[in-house]
Amino acid sequence: MAQLTRRTFTSAGAAGVGLLLCTPTANALDRALKRTVSRTVSTAGTTLEQVATAVSPGTATYSRLTGGPGWPLVVRGDLAAPKDGRDDRRTALGAFVQFTDLHITDTESPARFEYLHPYVGSAHRPQEALGTAATSALVQRVNSVAKGPFTGRPFDFLVTTGDNTDNHELLELDWFLTSLNGGAVTPNSGDPSRYEGVQASGSDAFWNPSTPLADDYSKKGFPQLPGLLEAGIAPFTAPGLDVPWFCTFGNHDDSVVGTLPDIPGIEAWYTSRYKVIGKDESTAKKLGAALNSGKSVPLTELFGGTGTIREVTPDARRRPFTTAEFVTAHLESGNTGPGPVGHGFSANNADGRNVYCTFRIAPGVTGISLDTTTLGGFADGSIGLGQFNWVESTLKRNSSTYYDFFGRKVKQSVTDELFVLLSHHTSDTMGNLLPDSRHLLEPRLNGDTFVGLLNRFPNVVAWVNGHTHLNKITPHVGKTPAQSFWEINTASHVDFPQHARILELADNGDGTLSIFTTLIEASAPYAVDYSARTPSALASLYRELSYNDIHVDLGRVGSDGDHNTELLLTNPLG
Repeated sequence: MAQLTRRTFTSAGAAGVGLLLCTPTANALDRALKRTVSRTVSTAGTTLEQVATAVSPGTATYSRLTGGPGWPLVVRGDLAAPKDGRDDRRTALGAFVQFTDLHITDTESPARFEYLHPYVGSAHRPQEALGTAATSALVQRVNSVAKGPFTGRPFDFLVTTGDNTDNHELLELDWFLTSLNGGAVTPNSGDPSRYEGVQASGSDAFWNPSTPLADDYSKKGFPQLPGLLEAGIAPFTAPGLDVPWFCTFGNHDDSVVGTLPDIPGIEAWYTSRYKVIGKDESTAKKLGAALNSGKSVPLTELFGGTGTIREVTPDARRRPFTTAEFVTAHLESGNTGPGPVGHGFSANNADGRNVYCTFRIAPGVTGISLDTTTLGGFADGSIGLGQFNWVESTLKRNSSTYYDFFGRKVKQSVTDELFVLLSHHTSDTMGNLLPDSRHLLEPRLNGDTFVGLLNRFPNVVAWVNGHTHLNKITPHVGKTPAQSFWEINTASHVDFPQHARILELADNGDGTLSIFTTLIEASAPYAVDYSARTPSALASLYRELSYNDIHVDLGRVGSDGDHNTELLLTNPLG
């Protein structure tokens, strides 16, 4: 198999894994893939089989995509050495799929600042009007794969790890829920008969697919695609998931464009008839710098004031939802879909104050879904002291062995569970300690403090998250081998490479556990005829346009050690 021992991986480092496995000879890659296939039940529909690859390498000019060679399995022994024969002894404990950072977007909303994209790349993406079709294609991929490629265990559930919506609008929330549950979706707001976003404005700050302009996207080689936006807002039927799904909260689900705090009267900007699509260079540069540096930004200047203004059709459905409305929407019977009722949330979360919960992943395995956002504003997060204490109590309740604050070993007679933590933010993006208005006087704690808590509980095996829009897998080494766990961060589905991740937990029957991580892509062709306008074609173009975005960061793909992996760790239960 394509295996790196602990010693080799440590000496090579994560960058070394990329060097060893990203640029092998064709024969070496072929052998690695064959060895990977020999360990799987099936590679079909995963990046073990094939991966979106540019026809013309690099990002200087526009390129179409094709299906390139799959990514072989990388065995990571950072936390425990792999033992021979484990494939024959292995017992599957659970299997699930992670979606993250879907960013379902109302691109016609006045409460956006696309004109800042030269300074804040995420302010506008050329593919974002096609997001609902692309999400449905990702759902179709999950339905077709249906089981873990290494254990063959049918998926127990799917979980989203935040930024389900882009601008926490009621309309975006409805599209998100319907995309996962199934049903009729009309991804349009304002005027029902036409598209009113910046890509139909005639402004050369943006790629207008139906109008040739001297914009930076067209200079890179973006094609003209008449009718694309009209197809993007056309009604279609989302298939919905075949498996139950759970939901975790992200900063884009509770803040203006995921960055700014809600203030009294903010909904007037959302439901306005005036959309700012341009500012003079000096003003735009100043606003972009303020957003990038985490400084306060005057909303009246961001969404109003002078500049190029486009009149759009007001729509009350654009109103921003509260955290309570987010939870109650999940609890509504019409949004149950494949289940469960509430998708992890219960009546205890309905006031929107404590948007965290536990749920059963599989027998003997508990999921802990966190809320790492703060209503104080800005993109990064943290954890409140009350939630921190709740996590500690939850872990204690089903840990027969753990370590107290002073490092002393504690043993008790309880039923053991393995734990998987799920959150939006990562350990290194939890430095935003601004007070949360839901718990205004409560201290906020950072990612290092939270990692320290998890390292005290050997039954914690993984922390799965999103937010960064990149693939990255990090070992957190504890004071003893049993106190170590894996942090698994997955790329978004709005920016390239647009991945989701399958996770399989298995007992190797030799004192170790394995977590298999396998990336998947949406069920859409790698390239389509430019005249095609079916939902599948839109999902394909969503991927292609994201690769060619003038702000694309291919570093988000990650290295081989962040892709399809077997992550070993000590089995805390023996």
